[in-house]
Amino acid sequence: MIFDDLLLALTWLAVAVLAVAGALTASRKQLDPVGFMLVACLCAFGGGTVRDVILNQPVFWLTVPEMVALAAGLAIVVFFTAHRIERRFVALLWADAVGLGLFAVLGAEAAQRAGVDAWVAILMGTITATAGGILRDIVCAEVPLVLRREIYATAATMGAAVFILAQGAGAGRTLAVSLGIAVGFGARAAAIAGGWSLPTYRARPGRDYPDQR
Repeated sequence: MIFDDLLLALTWLAVAVLAVAGALTASRKQLDPVGFMLVACLCAFGGGTVRDVILNQPVFWLTVPEMVALAAGLAIVVFFTAHRIERRFVALLWADAVGLGLFAVLGAEAAQRAGVDAWVAILMGTITATAGGILRDIVCAEVPLVLRREIYATAATMGAAVFILAQGAGAGRTLAVSLGIAVGFGARAAAIAGGWSLPTYRARPGRDYPDQR
């Protein structure tokens, strides 16, 4: 019971952090208050919404309007205070790493409850943790974070995979969830602290082919 309460508290915190991150993106694009709320909610709830639609499950936030109110309220706060919050960007980045690990695991668990295969559950965990940011960046005409060099989606996949593997090995829910969150957060945290990134494609001269005529 205590563990479930902790997960719920972390979920609310993660929603708040993602909403603020979305609203800060809206501030860089100089949107109006409605735009702030739209982008904040896309960032906070987009991943879970995509997951639930794909799995043909009830969309989770429709039964928790308080979370939507929290995201929208924070968006309005950021509309007036974005210049101050930007100074705390590093703290926001670390809080987002916690949310990444949490949503990856909870997304995988939700998919698992829907009866899908293990690999699909891992994919759904990754989508839950990252699709909101992708939607935010598309709406705001930015290159999605997961397509840049930063280790982000990879960390989410690692967390979801560890959770599923631990469950398959017979670990209890508390241990499996804790391990998944720790790995997802740890991978993202290491990337932030060490500046790690995946290699990117380097352009090479095209090959010349002889005339085939």
